[in-house]
Amino acid sequence: MREVVFDTETTGLDPKTGDRLVEIGCIEMVNRVPTGRTFHGYFNPDRPMPIEAEQVHGLSEAFLADKPRFHESAADLLEFLGESPLVAHNAQFDFGFLNSELAACGLEEISLERMIDTLGIARRRHPGAKHSLDALCTRYGIDRSHRVKHGALLDAELLAQVYVELTGGRQIGLELAAEITESVVETVVMPTTKHTFREARPHAPSAAELARHKAFVETLDSPLWSK
Repeated sequence: MREVVFDTETTGLDPKTGDRLVEIGCIEMVNRVPTGRTFHGYFNPDRPMPIEAEQVHGLSEAFLADKPRFHESAADLLEFLGESPLVAHNAQFDFGFLNSELAACGLEEISLERMIDTLGIARRRHPGAKHSLDALCTRYGIDRSHRVKHGALLDAELLAQVYVELTGGRQIGLELAAEITESVVETVVMPTTKHTFREARPHAPSAAELARHKAFVETLDSPLWSK
């Protein structure tokens, strides 16, 4: 099964107010294993870069000034995405910006039915815990020491590892071992042993035992059950 894990960087939080996509990074996975194929692109947003956004991802107006516009790379991006499911963290955000850019180019938007949101998966698996990408990397022991600022391709690479863990990636070997064990157990034939039937031993008290018990009870000083 082919899937694409992706992340975006933007000029802000809402494409409806004029914010634009400035970077996208995509990782191809087949059967939850990265193939090594990636897609990465920077885009000139044709608008100023708010200082708050630049502090998050480090992409300045000067850096993006000579980069292509989104529409110039849209065909290559769509070819890479194909018809595969698309995995993102807080996927509504990334899908919102991606579809806004596609619509501005007059291209068909990507169906939300293809969306896999790792944030939703993390909330179901770890209720009450922190669900940021950094927090999930810490939970699963994924090295993010080289992540100084947000970067779409780097974050997609980290998210691909998190996605594997969220979907039980490290348990595959254990599950396989369990299946093998069950198979071996099913092939074991236990020897048939004949057992000699024995009557149950008498366990009711004798008349003498009942008499001794009654005599003992009569020696008790105001027992609780007599009140």
